Amino acid sequence: MYFIQVHGSDFHIKGATVKCRVCGNDSGNQAYDVREMMFGSNEEFHYFQCATCDCLQIDALPTDCSTYYRGDYYSYRESSRSLRSYLESVRDQHALSGRGIVGRLLQSVFPNEALRSLRPLAISKETSILDVGCGAGALLQVLSGFGMKNLLGVDPYIEADIRCNNGVEILKKEIHEVDGPFDLIMLHHSFEHMWDPAEILNAATNLLKPGGTCLVRIPVVPSYAWERYGVNWIQLDAPRHFYLHSRKSMDLLARQAGLEVKQVVYDSTAFQFWGSEQYVRGIPLQDERSFFVHPLKSTFSFKQIFDFSRKAKELNRNELGDQAAFYLQKRNSGC
Repeated sequence: MYFIQVHGSDFHIKGATVKCRVCGNDSGNQAYDVREMMFGSNEEFHYFQCATCDCLQIDALPTDCSTYYRGDYYSYRESSRSLRSYLESVRDQHALSGRGIVGRLLQSVFPNEALRSLRPLAISKETSILDVGCGAGALLQVLSGFGMKNLLGVDPYIEADIRCNNGVEILKKEIHEVDGPFDLIMLHHSFEHMWDPAEILNAATNLLKPGGTCLVRIPVVPSYAWERYGVNWIQLDAPRHFYLHSRKSMDLLARQAGLEVKQVVYDSTAFQFWGSEQYVRGIPLQDERSFFVHPLKSTFSFKQIFDFSRKAKELNRNELGDQAAFYLQKRNSGC
């Protein structure tokens, strides 16, 4: 046994080395104890950060991952018809098109970065899109509302296939269980939940048309939030997040899969601050006191949230935000 002192807590693991599953390095990797805090079980999980590629990853896969994706897990919620949904639609129009003053204001406070990340791709109504790990398919529903027709989602954790009246299908499947080809494959904060990232990107390459794009949005390290909050960084999200990738690890995985990193855009939000501050104070994300559950009842004022948002934008400009969009293009050689 040995112990490593990190962020004020001891963590021990069996054996003398921990091997990075991305680059294979087994020297100098740092270890951490991380609590489950979304639902507040406080169960501890072992993580380590690779000294070579910087990837932060869980030491061992939980025996039953489904127990950590309860019915109130946020990506499986279905949208409701309300004033909130109307305001979200105004915001979403701005996020995708860049137009609308009210939408711009809403986007600055309650951003939809998933839609915003599609702007550089100049997608059309004919673009064929596969959304991997899409939950209940909220993003696909929004895209359908903009007139897009060739939409498919897959998520192995939904209870059953979802077939909507507007033609959108969300299948209870993995990425390698569907047929292509697609112009665009999206993984919006799902890639970090997948145990074998190399296999996932290889599958994406096989499903993409030549020159097609795989858009991967994920939490990233190093980042200001990781350095400041350590094991209380909300995007660690133990044990659901298996990998917190770096630009180094993503570049390595992309090259191995026959993809080229064309662009990296940092799109972190105020979430990195208010979420992590809540964890420091012992407040789970799904707690009644959480800004996520009851914004008006939380410990944060809207001025604080606005200040957090402004700080997040500054960090993104300096490439220090805690999440980013990776635009990976399939090489025309057919690799």
